[in-house]
Amino acid sequence: MRWRLLASPRLGAIVEVMARRGAATLPIHLDLRAHGDLHEQIYRELRRAILARILRPNTRIASSRALAADLCVSRTTTQLALEKLVAEGYLVSRRGSGTYVAEELPDAPVPQVVAQLRPLRHPPVVLSRRGVQIAAGKPAARRIAGPARAFRLGVPALEQFPTAVWSRLSNRRIVAMTARELDYGRGGGLPALRAAIADHTRGARGTRCEPDQVYIVGGAQCGLELLSKVLLDAGDAAAVEEPGYPGAWSALTGAGAQIIPVPVDQDGLCVERLASAQGVRLVYVTPSHQFPAGVPMSLPRRQALLDWAARTGGWIIEDDYDCEFRFGAQPIPCLQGLDTDGRVIYVGTFSKSLFPSLRLGFLIVPPGLCDGLLAVSRAVADPQPPSLDQAILADFLAGGHFARHLRQMRAVYSERLAALHDAAARFCAGRLALRPTRTGLHAVGDLIGVDAVRVTEECARRGVEVMPLSAYAARPGDASNALVLGFGAVPPDAVTQGMRGLAEAIDAAADLEIERAAQRTTG
Repeated sequence: MRWRLLASPRLGAIVEVMARRGAATLPIHLDLRAHGDLHEQIYRELRRAILARILRPNTRIASSRALAADLCVSRTTTQLALEKLVAEGYLVSRRGSGTYVAEELPDAPVPQVVAQLRPLRHPPVVLSRRGVQIAAGKPAARRIAGPARAFRLGVPALEQFPTAVWSRLSNRRIVAMTARELDYGRGGGLPALRAAIADHTRGARGTRCEPDQVYIVGGAQCGLELLSKVLLDAGDAAAVEEPGYPGAWSALTGAGAQIIPVPVDQDGLCVERLASAQGVRLVYVTPSHQFPAGVPMSLPRRQALLDWAARTGGWIIEDDYDCEFRFGAQPIPCLQGLDTDGRVIYVGTFSKSLFPSLRLGFLIVPPGLCDGLLAVSRAVADPQPPSLDQAILADFLAGGHFARHLRQMRAVYSERLAALHDAAARFCAGRLALRPTRTGLHAVGDLIGVDAVRVTEECARRGVEVMPLSAYAARPGDASNALVLGFGAVPPDAVTQGMRGLAEAIDAAADLEIERAAQRTTG
């Protein structure tokens, strides 16, 4: 075989390949003005010719020296291109014979037998009974497409996140990454992150734990689903708050549990109601900031719940939802820190304190549960998040950046909560009464004289996001006629604008109710 130069490299070089049984034209276009190395251009052109069958399997390739002469480039350039093609399996070197196109190509297309193709049919999809139950679950929030707006739930002030610090820590970790760190992560999570979380929660939340009790998961929801599988058998009874968090319902339903709603009042879960619920094996609670009512569980209720667990051998899942943000309220020690019988599993997340897409959460489990949790997670589905994200977060905590960010965000959220109360008094006085908000990133407002569901519908038409409190109740008739309003993602100006829209929605809903009442009377 010989290669013949047909054009100057200044305009692009074209080389003709003369095979023994015929001739094939092989264009290799070199753009000397393009960014990047010439050997990459030669590599791409040869690879294209191989895949297009211009260079067929077992075709002998010219030597790097001959190719360099034809293309008017250095031999090093052509050597790099040919070595890359050999490394990727497009070419093979045969000692004493030369370099040839491989018989089996790494990117060879999968052949399709056209005669055997038939039109696709779409049979009806039938979910399992459990799948139907999960699919019918209620969402924690309903969003309007687009950026955050008043009064979006479950989202922090993302524009306030220190992205420059996070980027610097990320770059440092990426540069220092080793081959070992590219392997599967260690069960339970990165030791440095587990230690940093144990240290933080001991000081901030009063937990009693060692690093080996901390288990890293891909967000709080992932942790709830794992715990539900570990602690419950199908048909077991699990108590949840009423109203409560839909994510917990779906996790428990997925494990086949029988859901037992237990009412919530101004002191949190009504623990005395558990006595009448026979066979409850697990209770899910959000004691720091009950979702969605927003009330903290009182210390006597916490002690009563711990007594119930010790007496019955039941488990308590403590979801420390929005615990980092308090407004003039003294913190109450978490249930896990008060537990002396090893019945509480603590669930935490960084979705609200940092940013949701991080998808990093953690469990703090009693020592006797650690081995079983690790074994089940390996057998069912390993919920370990990427090691790189864990390492960056460990540095973020250890370097004091997390504590500094929390201090700054408490001031930001205090300002936004104050703006929410001011706007409600200005635009919705006498129609919306906000309840006291001591923790968290949302408030609850009782509506006066108008239905919350109808107001929610009118708000959506005006681009305002709210949720009725009844959306979080297993028995909607038991819920108060109230709205749940997020303020974490909403700057003060947007709070004012959103409250103006909410006032218009309340007026429209009230007018609609009057109109429908008149129609019923005349009808």
